[in-house]
Amino acid sequence: MGSLQAMEMAEMLDTESAIAWHLQSNHYPPVPSSMVKPCLEAIENAIAGDWLKLVEMPEGVSYRGSKFAPTDAIIAQHHLDTWVELDEEY
Repeated sequence: MGSLQAMEMAEMLDTESAIAWHLQSNHYPPVPSSMVKPCLEAIENAIAGDWLKLVEMPEGVSYRGSKFAPTDAIIAQHHLDTWVELDEEY
């Protein structure tokens, strides 16, 4: 259900608004809105094919004790493949 809603939101809203909605509505507990920018960066990296590029986490968020997370982990853990796949279609 969440991935279908994410696809609809991705097509209806600008990317930043769609990601914010997705993180708050399709995750329990909701992902903090401070993760929108890192998610956008991860999507850009994935589209460019740089799946291992590190993305800096916002203040108060860490990934396995680090303030950086690899793009592939952000995409997987936040279920962002919809946005990567949408770009591949165009």
